[in-house]
Amino acid sequence: MRLTRAICTAGGIGLLRPAPGTWGSAAAVGAGLLLHGLGSFPLLLAATLVTCGLGLWAVREELKLRPHADPPEFVIDEVAGQWIALLFPSCGFWLMGLANWHFPYPGWVGAFLFFRLFDIWKPWIIGRLDRREDWVGLMADDLMAGLFAGMATMIAAGIAHGVLM
Repeated sequence: MRLTRAICTAGGIGLLRPAPGTWGSAAAVGAGLLLHGLGSFPLLLAATLVTCGLGLWAVREELKLRPHADPPEFVIDEVAGQWIALLFPSCGFWLMGLANWHFPYPGWVGAFLFFRLFDIWKPWIIGRLDRREDWVGLMADDLMAGLFAGMATMIAAGIAHGVLM
């Protein structure tokens, strides 16, 4: 397997069926929790930035001969978008001074569920980015879904902690 294909499929995770995007997101949550535990928010942020850059490069290289394709096995966009969603609670826990291995489940479960919602639903600008049908759109819609999911996770946490508790 070429390096670019390995990156695009997140080491082969994108080859899992059914729903390769959900498998990619689930694997990203596990890896994101591990990264947070090892180095908290700064390590997760660094890994997210590297993954975004590598993903953009690899997807562009893989789609040179088929520029309008969006192969279902390409899940590096889900990994990057999911990590963006996880950055929001990760940063909150880091700023609160919680131990690295303490990442309460509502944070990562919410980030996962909201990311999958926005990635599948594709409202507003997420859908516009997806309709670009090029390598930038392939990555950008999931990165934007990650931003939406991260914000929704924090809003839900604010409601849960401010109103329900």
